[in-house]
Amino acid sequence: MSSIFANVPKGPAIEVFALTQAFKDDASTKKVNLSVGAYRTDVGEPWVLPVVRKTEISIAGDEAINHEYLPVTGLDTFTRAATELVLGADSAAIKEKRAFGVQTISGTGALRIAADFLLQQLKLNTVYYSNPTWENHHKIFFDCGFTKLHSYRYWDQEKRQLDLKGMLDDLEQAPEGAVVILHACAHNPTGMDPTHEQWKQIADLVERKKLFPLFDSAYQGFASGSPDQDAWAIRYFVDRGFELFVCQSFAKNFGLYCERAGNLTVVQKSGATRDQIHSQLTLIVRGQYSNPPAYGARIVSKVLNTPELRKEWMDSIQSMSSRIREMRKQLRDKLVALGTPGTWDHIVNQIGMFSYTGLNESQVAVLIKDYHIYLLRTGRINMCGLNTGNIDYVAKAINAAVTGVPATVENKL
Repeated sequence: MSSIFANVPKGPAIEVFALTQAFKDDASTKKVNLSVGAYRTDVGEPWVLPVVRKTEISIAGDEAINHEYLPVTGLDTFTRAATELVLGADSAAIKEKRAFGVQTISGTGALRIAADFLLQQLKLNTVYYSNPTWENHHKIFFDCGFTKLHSYRYWDQEKRQLDLKGMLDDLEQAPEGAVVILHACAHNPTGMDPTHEQWKQIADLVERKKLFPLFDSAYQGFASGSPDQDAWAIRYFVDRGFELFVCQSFAKNFGLYCERAGNLTVVQKSGATRDQIHSQLTLIVRGQYSNPPAYGARIVSKVLNTPELRKEWMDSIQSMSSRIREMRKQLRDKLVALGTPGTWDHIVNQIGMFSYTGLNESQVAVLIKDYHIYLLRTGRINMCGLNTGNIDYVAKAINAAVTGVPATVENKL
């Protein structure tokens, strides 16, 4: 008898994970992984934040903690702290009880819950996301049942900067009620954010066109070292009176990649609609995974709600963001010193973990094949993959790929 599964087609490989595996399998001593979406230290190792490790030990030793189910919408101390972190302790939306949070399976889970609610309860069926975009934005909304999916221009490859005019022109075509996904800070994959004045222009259009803003906030604090600075756009929209969703992830800024601690913050015009919204989100979560995991949420909650631990966390995110900024500066400076054709100022003008280098697919192929430097075919690199031990090698390799100089026996390995 043939298997019922015999005709299931094999899906395409997920590029970033395929590259990571290729990196692991590579025997070269000079190999560099610039594709992985996680922080690395200056010696190329994963880093558990000291305050997270301390908190883990504290939680493990607390015999008052058990393994009973959390409420369907999560750990209250976590969702309150997460909502306050993104909106600000003095937010009028919080004081007027117009904002609340629901714990989710990291930022991806928040996007999924948000998409389901928007389609099921508000009957919104059109979504706009940036091009280039984090690939899951399209997949999540498509899988939820959205049938009208559009991308808006965001990155100007020729000028290597934000294409604000293209973005606004594309959003001008959006119908009333369309969902527009906006990256709160450290745009993935380009690393290029709007200025405050540009955010105001975007808000003007969103308000005039009556679009629904959904912020993806995966790097708060991790981008600039300041959670307040990284939340500026969200708070500006809230202060202007927008109703909106914020999808928060604590993978990057707490280093809790595998713990999947996330929050969906809901901002309404009136607290009178809270119970209805909360009840429907509860039903969506119940039907998907019943209730969320406690471990990561407990860590984040304890850190954010304990002043001395929160200060330690602030020190850690400032340390991480500072190292990334230094790598940006060094890479730009080394490429300029080598006389690499083109402009490289965009590398230091970008922010956060990722950089859209401007390298094309052919140049990327050279870096992977001849220099064992692994990066996405779009030219996106993770700045955390650079360190003082490999940055000279990477800069020289990029220079060779851009200029078309053949790899020597020594650097080709």
